Amino acid sequence: MTVPTPAAVRRAPKVLLHDHLDGGLRPATVVDLARSAGYAGLPTSEPEALGTWFRDAADSGSLERYLETFSHTVAVMQTEEQLTRVARECALDLADDGVVYAESRFAPELHIEGGLSLERVLEAVLAGFREGEAQAAAAGTPIRVRALLTAMRHAANSREIAELAVAYRDRGVAGFDIAGAEAGFPPTRHLDAFEYLRRENAHFTIHAGEAFGLPSIWEAIQWCGADRLGHGVRIVDDIELTADGQARLGRLAAYVRDRRIPLEMCPSSNVQTGAAQSVATHPITLLKRLRFRVTVNTDNRLMSGTSMSREMQLLVDEAGWDLEDLRWVTVNAMKSAFLPFDERLELIEHVLKPGYAALGA
Repeated sequence: MTVPTPAAVRRAPKVLLHDHLDGGLRPATVVDLARSAGYAGLPTSEPEALGTWFRDAADSGSLERYLETFSHTVAVMQTEEQLTRVARECALDLADDGVVYAESRFAPELHIEGGLSLERVLEAVLAGFREGEAQAAAAGTPIRVRALLTAMRHAANSREIAELAVAYRDRGVAGFDIAGAEAGFPPTRHLDAFEYLRRENAHFTIHAGEAFGLPSIWEAIQWCGADRLGHGVRIVDDIELTADGQARLGRLAAYVRDRRIPLEMCPSSNVQTGAAQSVATHPITLLKRLRFRVTVNTDNRLMSGTSMSREMQLLVDEAGWDLEDLRWVTVNAMKSAFLPFDERLELIEHVLKPGYAALGA
């Protein structure tokens, strides 16, 4: 068992599948964009204090309250220049943290208040990712960033967003997602979009099993056909632990494990929204022990004041993870990425495995 130092965790190559673009802005960028756009809704214009406000506001224990914080970031992401800057900084910040591959998700429909079309929103974001990739490569920290297009659960635009994802899948879009409050908005409301994506051989993930339980997970998989589950933390409700520490899996949990359905788990975010009590007791550690296809993610770096290095370090410090655990979940994530098989294999064999081998040595 090799317990990595914080420096080793920082250097470790990382793969990120669940990260919201509008939840990862730099506080200073929010302040700067708000000032130039004339947006007066921020609770403070001091960057450090604003970062603290976002974290405190997100620490409510409620997913609905957590989601309210996005009104401020979305407000300063309404022009092509704003979107490109945010996307560029996203790629640079992730690369600086050791992320070598990332899928960054956002909802184009939230960024058209300034008159942009959905296509112009997407193209501005993709341009920012490409700029960030080029700058990161020049700095010696190469990264590849692809977009996931999100439709909002409470809205009726999912088919249009799904069609946009398919139209741009060869131009930087990895797949599709739905997000927003789970309760009252089941994924089956968007069956038309999911059936269209399956006909087009397109990839999609679904936020499920975070604020709502097993029925949300079951619908996402069995009705909608999700390739991955966003969070999926409530799958533990279908696992019974016996007095001697053995685990009895229910039918749904066994199906998720048998089919190797990836779980995009976000420890700090889940603690903030009340989906988990602490990082130490987060279900990710049990699910790792039971060999579910778990991955580690940030969710919203601004709201959680986090990074991939921080999420990994918390699991080391509070849940007893070692270097092999971090390597295993990172390879899991790369196996689960919405990227062609040969490209995934190239990163696993020539970036991830050598990187962790060097840290272990």
